[in-house]
Amino acid sequence: MFGKIKEIEERYDELEENLGRPEVIRDQRLYQEYIKEHGSLTPIINTFRKSRSVQHEIEDNRPLLNDPDPEIRKLANEEIEALRSKLAHLEEELKALLLPKDPNDEKNTLLEIRAGTGGEEAALFAADLFRMYSRYAEMRGWKAEILSQNATGIGGFKEIIILIGGQMVYSRLKFESGVHRVQRVPETEAQGRIHTSAVTVAVLPEAEEIDVAIDPEDLRVDVFRASGHGGQHVNTTDSAVRITHLPTGLVVSCQDEKSQHKNKAKAMKVLRSRLFDMQQAEQHSKISQERRNQVGSGDRSERIRTYNFPQGRVTEHRIGLTLYKLESFLQGELDLVIEPLITHFQTEALKKNSDN
Repeated sequence: MFGKIKEIEERYDELEENLGRPEVIRDQRLYQEYIKEHGSLTPIINTFRKSRSVQHEIEDNRPLLNDPDPEIRKLANEEIEALRSKLAHLEEELKALLLPKDPNDEKNTLLEIRAGTGGEEAALFAADLFRMYSRYAEMRGWKAEILSQNATGIGGFKEIIILIGGQMVYSRLKFESGVHRVQRVPETEAQGRIHTSAVTVAVLPEAEEIDVAIDPEDLRVDVFRASGHGGQHVNTTDSAVRITHLPTGLVVSCQDEKSQHKNKAKAMKVLRSRLFDMQQAEQHSKISQERRNQVGSGDRSERIRTYNFPQGRVTEHRIGLTLYKLESFLQGELDLVIEPLITHFQTEALKKNSDN
């Protein structure tokens, strides 16, 4: 591990030197590239240097263990024990920082929320989840943009797709893929019975053109008049766009914008990300079942979380976590669950790393 850190430290020092060179500062593309790499290495170097400082403190205190004064020996022993505990913590932190990074962690994210079993109640809960993720994005300083939506008449969504952009979005949202179950009394329920409904969430890293090559010959583009709740432009112009990717049969529609060109651009974002997701799924299928279980596959057929309204409870099934903070959670305080999830999967990855 320390041999690897030595290489990283040499690269870090080299980057710091390069960032001060006038020719690098003038080349903004190269400068930004170096800044990004420097920023990614900074947490590793800071943690390593802290651990090295603690090691030096331990060595400085060691001679005091032989001091003729018993009180000094006692204090030195207590100090060394505290420093060893601190060092062990820093070394664990360092191991986590050195784990292979998910190449998609820094990408923007497409969040696809779809009503599942439960009819109108599921559609209403899909709208609740949309608001929850939008508030979380706002709290983290991210930007959320609706790419496509299929609204119901009473405020729900059969489907809504949003693009969330910002720093390390995918790294925090990637564990949200799966079935989200809700237990509550629907507004339309006259007898006060609790119903169980479900909404599926798919989390896709936004794919750039360099990630997925799409041959225009493989696309069929149809235009039609928008329908539903959409404003004055609805049913007046052929602004809605449907794109079919012929080799895979994937179909994406968008009708939210008045401009046909804007709708096509949004539809292409969704299509590109879905194709990228398919490519990654094929790669993941080659990985052993054991590895998929440890990393967390993000399988959308897997029930990951239950929202119980009568008890004000959120249950995260993958890690056995139950919180009685449903209202806060729905207001966007997702880190109550996201932080423990990250810690869990990071711990599993560390175990796998040590076994190898």
